[in-house]
Amino acid sequence: MANPPEDLPVLVIDGASFSDLAGFAREFSRLLCHHTWRGNLDAFNDILRGGFGTPENGWVLKWLDSESSRTTLGYEATIGWLEDVLLTCHPTNRPQVEARIVQARRGEGPTLFDQIVEIIRYHGPGGPESEDGVHLDLR
Repeated sequence: MANPPEDLPVLVIDGASFSDLAGFAREFSRLLCHHTWRGNLDAFNDILRGGFGTPENGWVLKWLDSESSRTTLGYEATIGWLEDVLLTCHPTNRPQVEARIVQARRGEGPTLFDQIVEIIRYHGPGGPESEDGVHLDLR
């Protein structure tokens, strides 16, 4: 991670504090002012754009014990999440979701952890929405 400006607020999540996506959502929601995120990744992307209780003008998300989270939100969790998505997605999206499930069962493709990190980096330095100023610090 490039060093963010020193005056940015630092929000901390601890990978040792949760054991699934719902737990990550609870841990992340704890950082928000007057908003609760329930684990939908599209909504997470929107939250990082601002206006949902994150600091204005940029901030640092320090993710402690991120290697533990990499395991917790790995392929097993990804498969379960995709199976849940399959139950409610539009019929035209089913083949894509089913293909991702097959891929995850082979231990291939992005995990939930990878997707969350990608969403965060989208809003940080070098990302397409870098103006949001979200700096990710994996520890």
